[in-house]
Amino acid sequence: MFEMIFDPNSSIMWILIIAILAGAVAVISRPFSTYVKFVYPNAKFEAMGNPFIGEKELSSIIDSKDIVSFKETINTLKDYNVSGEDIYDLQKSLDDTFLDTVKMMKIDSSKKMEQFYDTYLEKLDMHLIKTAIKKKIDGLEISEGIINEAVLAETKKFLEKLIEVNKEKLTEFLKEYAFGKNLENILSEGKISHLKIDIALDKYFVGKLNSVKVPYKCSEGKTKFIKTFIDILNLKNLLRAKNLGYSQDSCKGLFIGEGREIALWKFDELSEEESVSQVITSLEGTSYYDVLKNSIETYNKTKSTQILEIALDSLFLDLVSKISTQNYVTIGPSLRFLVSKEFEIRNLKIIAKGISEKLPSDHIKDFLVTEVES
Repeated sequence: MFEMIFDPNSSIMWILIIAILAGAVAVISRPFSTYVKFVYPNAKFEAMGNPFIGEKELSSIIDSKDIVSFKETINTLKDYNVSGEDIYDLQKSLDDTFLDTVKMMKIDSSKKMEQFYDTYLEKLDMHLIKTAIKKKIDGLEISEGIINEAVLAETKKFLEKLIEVNKEKLTEFLKEYAFGKNLENILSEGKISHLKIDIALDKYFVGKLNSVKVPYKCSEGKTKFIKTFIDILNLKNLLRAKNLGYSQDSCKGLFIGEGREIALWKFDELSEEESVSQVITSLEGTSYYDVLKNSIETYNKTKSTQILEIALDSLFLDLVSKISTQNYVTIGPSLRFLVSKEFEIRNLKIIAKGISEKLPSDHIKDFLVTEVES
């Protein structure tokens, strides 16, 4: 039998050789086909860039004398065409710019990236969902204007229904939604913690984003991105909790999940610290220590964690940039462009608001998220 298989004149041997070659080609070509699908979008995103996360570019528009000159400066760039005569319409136009950007990314990218982009957009609506649920719990009126702020049609329908729901039927109503299942235990507590609501919905979003399938050879980059995002969320929530005087046990209950550097044991260790300053000191040896240490003096003066959260956001930009470099031929540049564009829009909305209220330039700069200087 073996003689027949290895006989050069045997058709069986040639079938075997062709099968082996076909298998080898398939193995080699699979990652290559992924790289090819990212060549055009990555080149396009790199060429477009993200000017409004750099201090120099942001400084040039902060000094705009009014909203009109602000718009004129922004619209000189081919990627922007903002409109609006008042601050509400202007900020809405900026939000629409981000949506248009994501739609463009979906069109230019592999179809296997569509679900990732669609899921990421849910992040933009999550703060509206959190706000509306908290108001309903507190018995406060939810303005119908919040519906128009939503990005996704599903979120608009949810908010419309939520506004009409009686507070007593809130738990039953939320069971109809995937994210509502994360809130059942919290809503049964006597005194409902707003921060716990944030945690529950953050867990839902992170879990959903984590379950999204991406093209071959992109899973590692996506996982690093999500785990870094989890670290940032965990630290923001813990710092807020310590600032508000939460107990150690309450702080430990705020854990969203394992990140790249903050494991459960480390989060528990941080939760046992008595103050915000001590939490930051205990982060020594991690990527998050230096930026927070540099902001602690300002925090001690204001007793507001906002300065710390902005520092973490700036670091997040830098860490995503490194993930982009490590995954340059696949998902990396797409992740960097997406996240940077989100912060660009946020910065521009803050500047527009500051200009409309005639705030000093230095005051506006305190709220901007910029790239960490290397």
